[in-house]
Amino acid sequence: MSLRQKLLLLFSLTVALAVAAVAWTVLVRIRLVFEQRDREETALVVSQFQREFQHRSDEVAAAVDRIASREGVRSMAVQLTETGDGSPFVTEAETLAQEGQLDFLEIIGPDGKIVSSAQWPARFGYAEPAAMQPSATFMKREELPDGTTALGLFAVRPAHGADAVRLLGGKRLDQSFLADLPLAAGMQICLYNNFNSPQLSAFQQLLVKFDPERFICAAGKLANAARYQSLIDPARNTGETSSGILYLTDRREDSVSATAIPLKDESGVVLAVLTVSISRGGMVEAQQHIRAIAYGVAAGGILLAIALSLWIAARVSRPIERLASAAEEVAGGNWEVRVAEGGRDEVGVLAHSFNHMTGQLVSQRERLVQTERVAAWRELARRLAHELKNPLFPLQLTVENLVRARVLPEAEFDEVFRESTSTLGMEIANLKTIIGRFSDFSKMPKPELERVDARDVVERVRSLYEPASSATGPSNASNAEAAKIRFEVELAGEPMPLDADPELLHRALSNLVLNAMDAMPHGGTLTLSARPNGETVELRVADTGEGITPEECERLFTPYYTTKEHGTGLGLAIVQSVVADHHGTIAVESRPGAGVTFVINLLRAQDAKP
Repeated sequence: MSLRQKLLLLFSLTVALAVAAVAWTVLVRIRLVFEQRDREETALVVSQFQREFQHRSDEVAAAVDRIASREGVRSMAVQLTETGDGSPFVTEAETLAQEGQLDFLEIIGPDGKIVSSAQWPARFGYAEPAAMQPSATFMKREELPDGTTALGLFAVRPAHGADAVRLLGGKRLDQSFLADLPLAAGMQICLYNNFNSPQLSAFQQLLVKFDPERFICAAGKLANAARYQSLIDPARNTGETSSGILYLTDRREDSVSATAIPLKDESGVVLAVLTVSISRGGMVEAQQHIRAIAYGVAAGGILLAIALSLWIAARVSRPIERLASAAEEVAGGNWEVRVAEGGRDEVGVLAHSFNHMTGQLVSQRERLVQTERVAAWRELARRLAHELKNPLFPLQLTVENLVRARVLPEAEFDEVFRESTSTLGMEIANLKTIIGRFSDFSKMPKPELERVDARDVVERVRSLYEPASSATGPSNASNAEAAKIRFEVELAGEPMPLDADPELLHRALSNLVLNAMDAMPHGGTLTLSARPNGETVELRVADTGEGITPEECERLFTPYYTTKEHGTGLGLAIVQSVVADHHGTIAVESRPGAGVTFVINLLRAQDAKP
């Protein structure tokens, strides 16, 4: 990933996260405000309904009180008290209920039994425990002649002038009652009838499941009444008011804020649950509108941020890209390259410093090249003089011996002559060898590439040196038995094709093997291995000799540097040259006492699959 891409990504992410955080905070805050408003509005509506419900209760009590204060009711109460005979008044309750606009009305005699019942005339003479309730309004079930049970809001009042006679009157709590209640826009009031069999215990009544058929509203039954179960069940089971948000459909616009109010009798049994719900459609639409605006602003902010990020990233990264390109050209050898110096900021200072550096490099390059050339020739002359001095000294002694031998008898002269000519031949051959090595190093042939298998190259080296090493060891070993070297070869099973010069590669591996054998004068293990390593083939030559120090590892491939008592120091330099000509790499791994491992990595053949 380029610097421009990184800057663009960084700027874009930063702005996007900031905008997202602001948008999220706004949306959360709006949601909390609307929820608070929703709770307050619901509480206000419930409070208004409770006041209206109390007002209806007061109306029922006032209606019963008006009937109890009538002159005819007072006369009837006096007569009932005196005679105890209620037969003349069996139908009186129905007439009084119609006049007082009550759904239920019963006249209770001094003995606590029903004298007249508007809703069920046949109950004449039955006891009515509810007649002993205090004067406040209350709720109770009322059984009807058709076998059904109705829920009513009742009040008890004594007849004026005859407190022993009581009037029990009330109104139904049903669909018509709910329809008469004043409702605000979006508000709905429903009633769940919690009537169960009187024979059930309180615990058994709690186990009765929610029945959507018992749930009615002012407009009739609801198709999605089951959605209210999560509020009605807690209210009818605990007797406490419960509230929450109900989703009547899968659309959020159809959700409501609902409150379930349990309606109890005097003993605390929940007779019904009244639900007051307020539509959240307007609030949801407002939230969605605000959310859409927030998303639009966020999207616009992010797009603007990306555009600004592109401009900033390009402005910052373009000079750096020019510097990087110029640095690559300098690394490739073009020391004349220059970059534009724009501005006085850090990038401009960097460009100025780069131009100054390249100028200094150009001015110093010639001096450096000349100095290196002189140093190289001096080092070559010193090494060559050192190598040539060793054979020249015995040549000089041999010639002086021949000069002195001229005065000797012929037989003695012939013997000295033969020895001297033999020595001269050996030393001259040594001189040719030294000169040949220097010549080989200065004129390394270019590799002639052909397709070879790395396994074949390793096997060729092993077959050449393994028999000799196991028989006699290296040439300078003093004890053949002690100097036996064991070869180990580790090759991958798959082909490892290379485009290489087999002779030069063989020569390089041979030099490494000879060095390894020389490093183990008392014997050891020499390991040759070849294995695939990604897009390259890795060749290893490892010995178990004494090893070398890290400082020696750093200088090992320097021409004319050697750790041996005898040698020109060109062997490993030639190996490095061969590897470099094959576009490979060579490295050395070692530490004192742990042997030396040379690692060569060569590219696989280009058309070979890894």
